[in-house]
Amino acid sequence: MIKNRFFLTGLLLLTLIVVYYTFFDSGNGTSVGGLDESVNPAAYRQEIEKQRNEKNRFLKSDAQSPVKDKTNFKGLVYFEPDPAYRVAARLEPFADKTQKLVVRMSDGSEEVYDKFAHAVFSLNDKTGRLLIVKLQNTYSILFRDATSNKETYGGGRYIELNPDQLTGNRVILDFNTAYNPYCAYNPTYACPIPPAENTLPIAIKAGEKYLQHE
Repeated sequence: MIKNRFFLTGLLLLTLIVVYYTFFDSGNGTSVGGLDESVNPAAYRQEIEKQRNEKNRFLKSDAQSPVKDKTNFKGLVYFEPDPAYRVAARLEPFADKTQKLVVRMSDGSEEVYDKFAHAVFSLNDKTGRLLIVKLQNTYSILFRDATSNKETYGGGRYIELNPDQLTGNRVILDFNTAYNPYCAYNPTYACPIPPAENTLPIAIKAGEKYLQHE
């Protein structure tokens, strides 16, 4: 069983950095805990679509792709890019920086992650609170929501965070970048299962949907 902690870390982090520095002005029009109002919606949607196309090209052609039948791979399925699902969250760091989280993997094994902070935000008039974990130099949120096992992958989805954003008391959570792990497409991979506390009661209709790919 191949361990797959996170999906396309390099590509996703590059996407986050590009989107962040292109569309986010930390001093203009953003309310902590709610909608990030600082983006240009049309340009933002265009950039998200571009990154999704790049990911499809990777999955169809790269030797590291988990998709087994690349010939018949038609591309991933997504919710439409929606700036309303790009929200500013307040960071609540742990006073004890040594706290750990034992994460169960899809193959029954376990891995240990650092607890970094909780992100508190408002979305669809509801308050959400999600744990951010750290593994080596990767900061991520592993979560489920009301779409899980329906429109989206039942094992949960992930968001990766730009480390450059994690120096203050707030962070942008862009659910349009939520993605499925390798094990969603290939059972030979083992992926981390979101902790119970990261189950949102609301439907996050943003990011990657789920269709079975061979």
